[in-house]
Amino acid sequence: MGACMALCSLASCASCLCGSAPCLLCGCCPSSNSSTITRLVFSFFLLLGTMVSVIMILPGMETQLRKIPGFCQGGTTVFGIENQVKCDVIVGYKSVYRLCFAMACFFFLFSMIMIRVRNSRDPRAAIQNGFWFFKFLILVGITVGAFFIPDGTFHTVWFYFGVTGSFIFILIQLILLIDFAHSWNKIWVGNAEETQNQCWFAGLLTFTLINYALAFSAVVLFYIYYTQPDDCTEHKAFISLNLIFCIIISVVSILPKIQKAQPHSGLLQASLISLYTMYVTWSAMTNNPNRKCNPSLLSLVTHANITQPSVDTNPGHVQWWDAQGIVGLIIFLFCTLYASIRSSSNAQVNKLMQTEEGTGSCGEGVVGEDGVCRAVDNEEEKVTYSYSFFHFHLCLASLYIMMTLTNWYQPDTTTNAMQSIMPAVWVKMCSSWLGLLLYLWTLIAPLIFPDRDFS
Repeated sequence: MGACMALCSLASCASCLCGSAPCLLCGCCPSSNSSTITRLVFSFFLLLGTMVSVIMILPGMETQLRKIPGFCQGGTTVFGIENQVKCDVIVGYKSVYRLCFAMACFFFLFSMIMIRVRNSRDPRAAIQNGFWFFKFLILVGITVGAFFIPDGTFHTVWFYFGVTGSFIFILIQLILLIDFAHSWNKIWVGNAEETQNQCWFAGLLTFTLINYALAFSAVVLFYIYYTQPDDCTEHKAFISLNLIFCIIISVVSILPKIQKAQPHSGLLQASLISLYTMYVTWSAMTNNPNRKCNPSLLSLVTHANITQPSVDTNPGHVQWWDAQGIVGLIIFLFCTLYASIRSSSNAQVNKLMQTEEGTGSCGEGVVGEDGVCRAVDNEEEKVTYSYSFFHFHLCLASLYIMMTLTNWYQPDTTTNAMQSIMPAVWVKMCSSWLGLLLYLWTLIAPLIFPDRDFS
């Protein structure tokens, strides 16, 4: 009897692994739609790959692997067992490049397969929302195959793919932040108007002031630590231009005509965009190969002499855990999870992100005896998001993770070292300028095209 029950249990688990997304997570997300749960599972695949990449670049990882008898070439040996694995290939930046290459290929493949899926009755929708065990096996298979790619020019070529994809992903991050700020402002203003409680307005004012204070403090610190009186001309230009641009979008966001056309625009959104712009500016400056203009965080904390260029005894050494990389990972996690559960009511953002306006209701789902709306198929008539664009977004996220974990360093021709380059700096700065222009467009578009619905 116990064996029969065990077999039944295994059969149930197998059916869930091959079935729909709600079957996997219905216990954790009982009131979610199947579209949301599917995005969460795919995001979990991306986060799992990110965790493995982080583990593979931990300091001392190669040394620990060499301690395994008969595992690494050049490590400890066991009589009769020949070491076959090159540990310098499966750890460090090479492993990050290969893992992220596998994830990018996986999501790009699904992006191509899911083009023009209109509703859940499409046979491809079943692949999107189910067969998770097989999709996981495909991802593992691509990852294993990626480690057999010869070095050659792979790292150099894939670096430029990473730079291009990361540039686009930074813009998507900004769109998600704009959407988050709009939703935040709309919800709190609505609560204040409904409850007549001024604490909601006080909260908005407080967070707006905090964002502006952090952004202004960042500008001051940038001028102090990332510029020199006789050097770092690019940094001076970057900081000054972005400061001016942030002031412009802040002024435009509160103009009477803008407020009339966009009632929910305000300083909260502008302050959040300004703070994010300063982060991108800082991230760009930390990739400057001129160490005189790019002091290490350790030298800033210990008040070391940063007026003189630091002597780099190992120019090919990669500083994996720098501050801007950690902040970048935190922002990435927030944006990835937000993209998975977002249900925006902003028409402009929905058009840019190819999603439908969220209703937040149970729809035609079945309500259980406890009154909770169970996870149901909410896409029988029309999908709530573009399957293809969502996977393309995760593909770009994989490239962004690759560049963030390797600090945007370019591998040299011998793949023995990684180096900072100025193109990475310009890519980040151009993305910040284009992002500011995009936000400015969301403010002035209703004035330019008054006949269109931008609500």
